[in-house]
Amino acid sequence: MGVTAIIDYGSGNLRSAAKAFERAAAETGAVTEIRVTDDPTVVAGADRVVLPGVGAFADCRAGLDAVGGMREALFRRVDEDGVPFLGICVGMQLMADAGHEHVVTEGFGWIPGVVERIEPAPEADGRPRKVPHMGWNTLILNAPPHPVLAGINDGDHAYFVHSYALRPARTEHRLAQVDYGGPITAIVGRDNMIGTQFHPEKSQATGLRLLANFLSWTP
Repeated sequence: MGVTAIIDYGSGNLRSAAKAFERAAAETGAVTEIRVTDDPTVVAGADRVVLPGVGAFADCRAGLDAVGGMREALFRRVDEDGVPFLGICVGMQLMADAGHEHVVTEGFGWIPGVVERIEPAPEADGRPRKVPHMGWNTLILNAPPHPVLAGINDGDHAYFVHSYALRPARTEHRLAQVDYGGPITAIVGRDNMIGTQFHPEKSQATGLRLLANFLSWTP
């Protein structure tokens, strides 16, 4: 049986994420053990790697770096070995070159671009839009379709909670967006890596479909 490693570095709704993955695996018959772990040796041998994250970009990066050997195991398994990777919320933002949240913090450099504060245009009646961007929003998918998005369509809903967003340097890396006073990146990806700004574990049918697709994805 393979292992899907959800990295525990003190950031992220790990219990909800693990339960959502377990449900997706059970419903699709995926043969994998969902394991929440802070052990880099588990990550180094995992068949799939998931990096959740909530809070500030710099705090999440520092938390990950504080787990001895975890950054090295993550980069070796994902960047060198090419196993499927899913970043969630700040876990997705860390895929960028840098985060500009209060201070400039180096990211992984997997998706060229930077993470910057959302500055949405006002509502039609002139009222300012609230930041953070919180709640349900409708996805707008970009072509060509990605295998992890099979069965997910324009107009499907996903749940967001964030004040900063990744701005990819290359348009082909932005797989989906939402409109919140302007376009906001919702999903990025390249090669064996994909990331969602929204929380799949809170996004009901859309989220479960994405997680199920990820568990069967062979990039």
